[in-house]
Amino acid sequence: MHRILICDDHEIVRQGLAESITAVDGWEIVGEAANGLEAISRAKELKPDLIILDSAMPFARGIEVFSEVKRWQPKVKVAVLTGFTSARLLADWLDSGIDGLFLKSGPSTEITEGITTILAGGKFISEQAAEIVAKAGASPSLTAREHEVLNLICAGNSNIAIAERLGISSKTVEKHRGSLMNKLDVHSVSDLMTFALREGLLDEHRQL
Repeated sequence: MHRILICDDHEIVRQGLAESITAVDGWEIVGEAANGLEAISRAKELKPDLIILDSAMPFARGIEVFSEVKRWQPKVKVAVLTGFTSARLLADWLDSGIDGLFLKSGPSTEITEGITTILAGGKFISEQAAEIVAKAGASPSLTAREHEVLNLICAGNSNIAIAERLGISSKTVEKHRGSLMNKLDVHSVSDLMTFALREGLLDEHRQL
């Protein structure tokens, strides 16, 4: 029997995955986890053959769970299930060394097809995810400070609040704001937030 651990903070997603997995002979669900810390703990305890991992969960991000689990169990296979469609984030996951990448918007048949491939020793990327990464142009290049300012703007902070938080002047914050809008080719804060969320420019814990 192939032992599978499901990690996702949404119960309805876990139930859907469970239905698809238990319908296949030779696969069994050995456990579930609803947050990142629980995912790490359950992985160490249960030692599954495959972990299906949500990309963003409470208490520990998907990439943190992946890194910790692989440190303790380097041979475990990990497939990421994500609702993000940012080419940059998807490409980052592919570069991380995961065994599979599924989109939550994809067809359920991809799950069984992908798991079969992964358990057989192969790699699987959903068709939609592969297309998104292939069609993407170069991502906007932001400085570390611009990235900080962007996240604080999208969290609803004023220029004064951002200045106090980062230890810089309000005038400098305004310059960073203008630079962000120029680089991302947007003309309002709402457009800036929409673009940043869509393109995966926000820290993962701010996106869900």
